[in-house]
Amino acid sequence: MKQILKHSFEAVSLLTTNNGMLDVTIVPAVNQPDWIIPSSLILSVDECQQYISRYDWQQQGLAVFHLLPQDQVPEKIIVLEGNTIDHRFALQTAGGLRQLQARISEVKDVVTSEHSNGINIENTEAYFDKNDVSSYRYQTVMIDGETYLVPDLDKIAHYLIDLDG
Repeated sequence: MKQILKHSFEAVSLLTTNNGMLDVTIVPAVNQPDWIIPSSLILSVDECQQYISRYDWQQQGLAVFHLLPQDQVPEKIIVLEGNTIDHRFALQTAGGLRQLQARISEVKDVVTSEHSNGINIENTEAYFDKNDVSSYRYQTVMIDGETYLVPDLDKIAHYLIDLDG
């Protein structure tokens, strides 16, 4: 198996604006704030009512990250672009996706604790636990009074690749 080199994600390219607006998609999540991701990263949204760990999309087997517990019936699978083809992965969730165009000035940072589940996380770069939101939370933001989680998609992709490897 070829080794996949870790590379730093260039998030600035996702912030291409149209008159100071960001095009984002709100993805429902359970037991955490809904996720907010750049709409341009979504390659496909498909119906899927079975909890799965791999998803075949355009002849590529993708690892799946779940935004709901295993005992809840999923409704959708969302394929996300990665830094490379090997870094693509899918999200599994239930509920409707919402498109949002937000002014950059309307997106406010929300301060969150680096303590989660009673664990003090010393090295958040190396730490990853799919059950601990703080290990893959890039940032938390507020738009129009709603709190959203900005996930570290690069970190999740690398975790899923390591899990597969």
